[in-house]
Amino acid sequence: MSTLQKVIAQSDFKKLRQDFRDRNKTVVLCHGVFDLLHYGHIEHLNEAKAQGDILVVSITASKYVNKGPGRPYFNDQQRMSFLANIECVDYVMLSESPTVHDVVENVQPDIYVKGAEYADARNDVNGNISSEQEIVERYGGRIYFTSGEVHSSTKLLNNFFGALPDNVIKESQDMRKKYGANVFEQIRNCVDGFRDLNILVVGDITIDEYVFCKVQGVTRKDFTVSTLYDSSERYAGGGLAVARHLANFAGKVTFLSQMGMEEDILNFILPKMPPVECRIVQSKNFITPVKRRYLKYHNLRQEFDKLFTINRLLTAEQMKNVDCGNFLRNLRDISASYDAVVVCDYGHGVLSDEAIRLLEDRAKFLAVNCQTNTSNYGRNILNRRYRRADCFVVDEGEIRLASDQSLEPNSVLLHRLCDQLKSRYAWLTLGASGALGICGDSETQLSALTLHVKDTIGAGDAFYSLALLGAIGGLPIDWATLIANAAGAINTNFLGNSRPVAKGDLLKFLSTVLNV
Repeated sequence: MSTLQKVIAQSDFKKLRQDFRDRNKTVVLCHGVFDLLHYGHIEHLNEAKAQGDILVVSITASKYVNKGPGRPYFNDQQRMSFLANIECVDYVMLSESPTVHDVVENVQPDIYVKGAEYADARNDVNGNISSEQEIVERYGGRIYFTSGEVHSSTKLLNNFFGALPDNVIKESQDMRKKYGANVFEQIRNCVDGFRDLNILVVGDITIDEYVFCKVQGVTRKDFTVSTLYDSSERYAGGGLAVARHLANFAGKVTFLSQMGMEEDILNFILPKMPPVECRIVQSKNFITPVKRRYLKYHNLRQEFDKLFTINRLLTAEQMKNVDCGNFLRNLRDISASYDAVVVCDYGHGVLSDEAIRLLEDRAKFLAVNCQTNTSNYGRNILNRRYRRADCFVVDEGEIRLASDQSLEPNSVLLHRLCDQLKSRYAWLTLGASGALGICGDSETQLSALTLHVKDTIGAGDAFYSLALLGAIGGLPIDWATLIANAAGAINTNFLGNSRPVAKGDLLKFLSTVLNV
């Protein structure tokens, strides 16, 4: 059989399956990413073929590979071609799903082969082994674990193919030396521990509207940009996004906010929020923030360029007419009953001085993100609004405003801000340069984990969500910063707040980063 004939659609293989049964042929299935074939893969595939007659190998489609930004290194066709050129492999197919369930249903293997490392279900960070086994056994099959030495494509790609930035490789090696080769397992145990937390998220709702268009040129009469509408999408941003991130890690998450009377927006929000418990107070004088961004796709860089933004927001004058009584009553009733209160302050009218004082008095643990943006520049400054924060995150612009534009080093400014707010943990995000984190006298600066960026909107919210969990959990500052960096990097590879960072994706990426 030629290599081209080996590559087959799932539906076409299903048509062949009964013939293999009739001829008493044992069908064996292997599945993986197979991003860089090496000696370990050959051993694995040869051992798999020895278990039966027909060896089928499936690969995860690129868009579902959760090893982090920039992976897989090789595209779908290249990876399938590699496998088809191996003599012991009879068929190769693509799995266009986050799990291998579709392939198992169509192949109906007599034997489903997994690597030796998966004999311990704890090594399956996505938790799919049990469901895969159930489907295999439903068709009369069984799981077989190979016995060969475990090798790693990820380690080879990280160290020799530039899959990670050079600084990240050095930092990961240093972390393994400091904490041991099993540092990922230690971090994973801490991340698993977040499930015991009961968290209240308080802050501004933002509706992010993305309008995708093609630039046609500049009009001749008034020299404005002329665009052709393509499509549009809406995402739940602001505090909604933070609550959704946290819900994938913590045991219980409640979101408390205030919005206008726009029922269409409320009906858009609520279906997107489970399992988050939403307590959203509606007020007739409130304007729910809507940020509409116009974007065009940049083919060469495979990312989106933002053309301009139109915001619908409460003005400072309009905020005076908003009745916050019901919101404050809710805040007073529930804020003391949570392990932590997470503040998402974008300066859009939800968090008054009275609300902030109440939280400072009642929250057992107070995490704060007080953002500066074009609509509140010079007014929404962290140390002007808050007197206490057990942890906080700022960017370079925000720390300069909080420090009266001081030109002192970032580390000095961050420690000073920590002292002012009596904080134990603090982070300064540095964009493509990563993040600086401090906890007491401990300090770390870790590089950004990817330079493959589709959209930076929402990355800060993802960073904040995982950083604050690290602070609540009392993690070492370098661990907490690494976890937060990983969340931010994952978020840059999908549009805005279109979806939250999943726990399985985060752990898979962390295992990739630390595999050096």
